[in-house]
Amino acid sequence: MAFKIIVCAKQVPDTNVIKINPKTGTLMREGVPSILNHDDANALEEALKVKDQYPDTTITVITMGPPQAKDLLFECLAMGADEGILVSDRAVGGSDTWATSNVLAATVRKLGHYDLIFAGRQAIDGDTAQVGPQLAEKLNLPQVTYVEEFEIAENMKDITVKRALEDGYELISLQTPCVLTAIKELNTPRYMFLSGIFSAKDKPLHVWTAKDIEVDLDIVGLEASPTNVFRSFTPAPKGKGTMLEGDTQQEVVQKLLIGLKGKHVV
Repeated sequence: MAFKIIVCAKQVPDTNVIKINPKTGTLMREGVPSILNHDDANALEEALKVKDQYPDTTITVITMGPPQAKDLLFECLAMGADEGILVSDRAVGGSDTWATSNVLAATVRKLGHYDLIFAGRQAIDGDTAQVGPQLAEKLNLPQVTYVEEFEIAENMKDITVKRALEDGYELISLQTPCVLTAIKELNTPRYMFLSGIFSAKDKPLHVWTAKDIEVDLDIVGLEASPTNVFRSFTPAPKGKGTMLEGDTQQEVVQKLLIGLKGKHVV
């Protein structure tokens, strides 16, 4: 049986041009282009690298979102993925990370056989880094987050990863099936290529509803989400710093000490 990789991806607003409504504090998405989430692009690229090395590999990309999220899946297919699945249903709209992971877990179960699941560390429109780990827990799979290096043995079972930490890294060995979340240091995502764009038109792209994935409607959607974002805002800019000048280092240090004492810092 072919080695099966599932990649979880999300279509997000381009944060380089996104704006916040000053009155409501909500994101203004009108006119803002949507893109493939950056970390998810790294997750897909690593899956494609496995396929490059072991051609008997199939890659299915799954996403949840509105109908226009099919554009994201088409991009993934043009990059080299084999199949795309969009879960689009008003019943799952407004899902937070917990409810979203319920939808994704039901989708993975619907797909049946899989060997490896890649996801991005986090989405740039939420920055929670919760969906990947929650998905792993609901599928009862081992997981490693913040993966910056990945290697799979020829037996297609043994995996070695380098996990980034704030003050170093961990080298971890595990076996498939498992869930890995990617960070940007893992690789450089490839672009769509011309032949890939043409071939993407002939690859399967499915749109499933909540009924199709047989998910319990009591655990998805806005009403089932235990967390909500009430307001988003742009932090106030930091004030201009104070420049200390002097003819010697000792003089500058003396001015600094005087200032700190005046503020009761020392």
